[in-house]
Amino acid sequence: MRVEIKPSALHGTVTAPPSKSMAHRLLICAGLSEGESVVRRLAFSQDVKATIDCLRALGAQIRLYGDTAYVKVADARKAIGKTAVLNCNECGSTLRFFTPLCMLSGEERVLKGSPYLMTRPMDVYEKITRDQEIRFEKAEDHLAVEGRLKSGVYEVAGNISSQFISGLLFTLPLLDGDSEIRILPPVESKPYIDMTVAALKEFGVQIELSNPQSRDTSVRDSFLAGDGSPLVLRTFPQRGHLRKGSLSMIYRIKGNQSYCPADVTVEGDYSNAAFFEALNYAGSSVRIDGLRENTLQGDSAYKILFENIKNGIDPIYIADCPDLGPVLFAVAALCGGARFTGTRRLRIKESDRADAMRQELQKLGIDVEVGENEVIVHGGTLRKPTTMLSAHGDHRIVMALSVLLTVTGGVIDGAQAVNKSFPDFFEKMQCLGLEVQTNGMDQ
Repeated sequence: MRVEIKPSALHGTVTAPPSKSMAHRLLICAGLSEGESVVRRLAFSQDVKATIDCLRALGAQIRLYGDTAYVKVADARKAIGKTAVLNCNECGSTLRFFTPLCMLSGEERVLKGSPYLMTRPMDVYEKITRDQEIRFEKAEDHLAVEGRLKSGVYEVAGNISSQFISGLLFTLPLLDGDSEIRILPPVESKPYIDMTVAALKEFGVQIELSNPQSRDTSVRDSFLAGDGSPLVLRTFPQRGHLRKGSLSMIYRIKGNQSYCPADVTVEGDYSNAAFFEALNYAGSSVRIDGLRENTLQGDSAYKILFENIKNGIDPIYIADCPDLGPVLFAVAALCGGARFTGTRRLRIKESDRADAMRQELQKLGIDVEVGENEVIVHGGTLRKPTTMLSAHGDHRIVMALSVLLTVTGGVIDGAQAVNKSFPDFFEKMQCLGLEVQTNGMDQ
């Protein structure tokens, strides 16, 4: 699908969509609970549908009414008589959350996905399965596992995707023995782990975090105002404050726990709300409601980060909120440039997000340098692109570029990528006054 966006000043109030990250977590916990659970305020993006499909493949009964799911237990520890096939579509979270759950029964489980999804790193699980002599076979469009996961001590690097840690947190409470997850520093994306622990608690599963005193609780310099005063009363781990090999944190997980049914509501999504807030740096006036103030979502930092970009704070550290990368680069293009660090993991998302934004910003007259763990967006004046912009198959690239095109106008090819997380993104933008035309599907 191609969308043509006319220069537009947007005005009004928009309600934040439900959090995709929390929806995944709450649905999985509901699907593992012994009884019927209710998950309210869902948005059925492609990623959320993938998680629902995988729960059904493991035996969960799920009834959908409006934006609510009624979920009955899937006992992932039991064989269901034949090889279960779980369709993860293009969702990395679904793939990584369900892989260890598929190692509860001991029977063969097949996780299917797009060829691109299967290129996403799975090293943590590859090592675990190799050490425990569990079959782990990765092909172009699927992953097959066969064997039973064992309780014990799991040591995981903290600078890889938190999705591996979350996958283990869902699974280890169901094993016979007690377990530990030891996370080696530096720890990135910890807010996503906190969200998993919070979801587990909602369904009666207890996780104990020990050794928290080893964390540095100072406010990061990238979260300071121009005069050095803190802009936010949240704390973030300091880079390099622990010697290599020392333990940053340990999660202790009792075995033989049971998930208890619950009635839960998905909170608003800061990740996608950020794109509407970014419009205010492009000459629009948009207010966002439906967001929980006492959230655990790391992407709630977007307001602070946007202001830091505007105020010229250098550098902006984003390892704890990598999903904000594209919209942060867009705001930097609007505000005279910025330097970002902690960007390494952007290259293993739905696209190589740093390089994708470099290519597209160049079409808009903005130069970008991409390093190993750094991105520099140079100052410049946005100009209307003379060629179509590319979505790179990435929902967040589409939404970030849409913000910029409200200033210059232009066309995005492959805009249907928004369906991955935010199917009604353009409808909400139109309600705020965006002039946009849809021009059919990609060939």
